[in-house]
Amino acid sequence: MASTVLITGCSSGIGAAAVRAFADRGWNVAATLRNPAGAQFEQGAGCVEAFALDVTDAPCVEQAVAQAQARFGRIDVLINNAGYGLFGPFETATPEAIRRQFATNVEGVFAVTRAVLPGMRAQGSGVIINIASLTGLVAMPLYSIYAASKYAVVGFSESLSHELAPLGIRVKVFAPGSVHTDFSGRSMARTFKGDGGPYAASIAKVQAAFVANRASGGAASSPQALGQALYGAATDGSAQVRYVVGADALETMRLRKELGEEALLAGLRQHFGLAT
Repeated sequence: MASTVLITGCSSGIGAAAVRAFADRGWNVAATLRNPAGAQFEQGAGCVEAFALDVTDAPCVEQAVAQAQARFGRIDVLINNAGYGLFGPFETATPEAIRRQFATNVEGVFAVTRAVLPGMRAQGSGVIINIASLTGLVAMPLYSIYAASKYAVVGFSESLSHELAPLGIRVKVFAPGSVHTDFSGRSMARTFKGDGGPYAASIAKVQAAFVANRASGGAASSPQALGQALYGAATDGSAQVRYVVGADALETMRLRKELGEEALLAGLRQHFGLAT
């Protein structure tokens, strides 16, 4: 019987690329997204079926997981990919904006993970991969709420890996650097209106640095490369928990080790034009 992966946030980007990476290798893929109407995925050598899943809606999560299990018989791998970025100063972030960020990026991971665990426990095996970010390891400026959500995912994943290991379930956390997706477009929310008022100068500098990095080609990874890396993490059979992926992410972690935290953070401020 073919193995089955359930992936959240499959409408585009990393999620859609992961669907293709697994399907091409003959896996059953439960591709979940908030609105599956009209969603089209190439079948590859496997079977891909779309399911409606809003990670902030607990009954919807339970229903989607139950439907996927009924359709394919089991879930061998879960990839918690659904999420979005919240950009801007902390001071201008409303309580509602903060709640929404954590409801999606953190509580959504909790909900889907909780829903698949009974089945994985019963079969005595499974792999759970939670998508964090380089910003969940080294925080970038004006991403304080997003960084907090991704730091939470990292901590959750590492602790969960200990409690589930005796049950035959491996937990991994995937921390990519910049990615060639629409993350900074329709998937990006802002904490501020207009130019950001007292933070306008800092916002302009940080945005200019990101634009310049994209214009230069930077070191961003393609969604396809990350989809392949996710397949590798899911199937490598190792006890490795943390996967830092992408040239820029690896370079940043190298610098943190070689320079130390204080020098790295000072370098980041200088890079984004925020040095005093």
